[in-house]
Amino acid sequence: MSTQEPSGGVSLRDFQALIHKMYYQKDLQRGIPGTFMWLMEEIGELASALQTGTDRDNLEEEFADVLAWLTTIANVAQIDLAQAISKKYGQGCPGCKLLVCTCALEEKP
Repeated sequence: MSTQEPSGGVSLRDFQALIHKMYYQKDLQRGIPGTFMWLMEEIGELASALQTGTDRDNLEEEFADVLAWLTTIANVAQIDLAQAISKKYGQGCPGCKLLVCTCALEEKP
């Protein structure tokens, strides 16, 4: 990985490249439908962890798993996540267009 953030974290672009390097051949064989099912399983595990008030280490692991499987699908679909996020959220909220969202709570921005 080339760009590390000061906190020792990894940029989204570097994370996507890492997931591509580790899993792309398997992911390609599994395809988007099979990979999507794994993502849904991980979302279920995250939901359970959030509802049961599990320890922080487990929550971190479940969030990481969800992000990894989402990234896997993006790789198979040939979507650059950093570019997609910048395009949609880089100028502020897609709904109200402000940096600090003022959309009503019941609205999905």
